[in-house]
Amino acid sequence: MVELSKEALDYVQSHQEELEQLILDLCRIPAPSHHEEKRAQFCKEWFIKAGGQDAYIDEALNVVCPWHYKEEGPVIVMMAHTDTVFPDTEPMEPVVTEKRIACPGVGDDTANLAVLMLAAKYVMQKGIVPSCSVLFVANSCEEGLGNLKGSRQIMKDFGDRVKYLISYDGYMNGMTVRAVGSCRFKVEVRTEGGHSYANFGNRNAIHMLSSMIDTLYDVKIPKDMGLTTYNVGSISGGTSVNTIAQSASMLCEYRSDKKEGMAFMQNVYDRLFETYRAMGVDVQVELIGERPCSGNPDPETMKWLQETAQTAIETYAGMKASAGSGSTDCNIPLSMDIPAICPGVVCGGGAHTRQEYIERDSLLPGLKVGLALMLSYIA
Repeated sequence: MVELSKEALDYVQSHQEELEQLILDLCRIPAPSHHEEKRAQFCKEWFIKAGGQDAYIDEALNVVCPWHYKEEGPVIVMMAHTDTVFPDTEPMEPVVTEKRIACPGVGDDTANLAVLMLAAKYVMQKGIVPSCSVLFVANSCEEGLGNLKGSRQIMKDFGDRVKYLISYDGYMNGMTVRAVGSCRFKVEVRTEGGHSYANFGNRNAIHMLSSMIDTLYDVKIPKDMGLTTYNVGSISGGTSVNTIAQSASMLCEYRSDKKEGMAFMQNVYDRLFETYRAMGVDVQVELIGERPCSGNPDPETMKWLQETAQTAIETYAGMKASAGSGSTDCNIPLSMDIPAICPGVVCGGGAHTRQEYIERDSLLPGLKVGLALMLSYIA
């Protein structure tokens, strides 16, 4: 790990107020997945003012700020996502107290994004020359049905040129080093339905869907499939209390941190749907989200990335960061055998709730961590 110089430490100390203001400014700009236009424009203009004259917004609404970029050779990607899990299109006002900044999306991922931006500003304004091409990226569509659109676009555009990818996301007490894959479906069941009295005996779509769900939850996961799960997250359907339902639908998913687990669950879902079709039930299945799990990135590079992050967090934040599995922007490069990790550079809680917050006293050490990591990885 690159130790921060006195100049770098002075920069962090003198930019704490700017970091807090940047977090507040970003929080006030709505950015639901697929609708990050306003926040992307803000980030682009900010990068340009900070020294990234070539910053641009790509077709996926990623803000890409190249630094010492060459058309050939390896590329290092440093990124954090702009979107929030919340659908709000009106500004959400942060609440600032002595110890906390509270706002939906403030920790996931707004504060991490702000740290990335200020660390990149230091690199650009000090004229630090990296070992190869670097991309500072404020990426789109990490959350939910954003389906990692931003990360996919970066890997599509730069592919196997990417040496490794670092995504600032989450909290400093943990980091993602293995990708949890997932498949998400909307499933609609249709039957003849009818009047609840006159057509009693006709099949009820709600009954058929309930039976399907009950069958799914009887599935036992083999022990050698890693951590593999399934879930039905919502159900809907029917017309009225005196109508035999003609249609009912559910949103469901499965997840695994192993390819074998993903394949096992896909087989389970395929057989489940075909079983009910064979009973004469109309089953319509739409894939609405898909995230791959890890491939086989170079273990030595993965070890170095992880140990560097853990050392920086321990050195500058005084805490231990445990490594584990998760579903993040790193899923895409990891599935392509490209090393990637996802460390957090703030502390907080309540992620994905309206009560989300970050600890203000974590911002100074968090910026130290974020800058130390950036200098280490691009050296």
